[in-house]
Amino acid sequence: MVMLVALGAGVGGVMRYVLTQLGKNWWPGVPLATLVINASGAFVAGFLAMCALPQAWSLLLLTGVCGGYTTFSTFMTDAFILLRNRRYRTFAWYYFGTTGAGIVTLTIGVWLGSLW
Repeated sequence: MVMLVALGAGVGGVMRYVLTQLGKNWWPGVPLATLVINASGAFVAGFLAMCALPQAWSLLLLTGVCGGYTTFSTFMTDAFILLRNRRYRTFAWYYFGTTGAGIVTLTIGVWLGSLW
């Protein structure tokens, strides 16, 4: 079971890295990629949580991939850097936008997963 989590976390981590690099090119100086990653991860996690997956699939996809893909620590670091650089408006938009987007996308994922 541990290997399933490790495999999923590796896949999720690589996905996060690729999207982060793309985000740095598309939106330099604004951590929008982390917002997209965390919101889309919340959606997928909500969906998977409602799908009643077998334990092995849940460990691989929900715990592994979603856990490796989403990143609370990067979210907090990006928010801190914006504050440190006195980019207060961007900080507020990013912090509350990420939190709001996460709640909304999780709710949509849960709703769609319950229909599955």
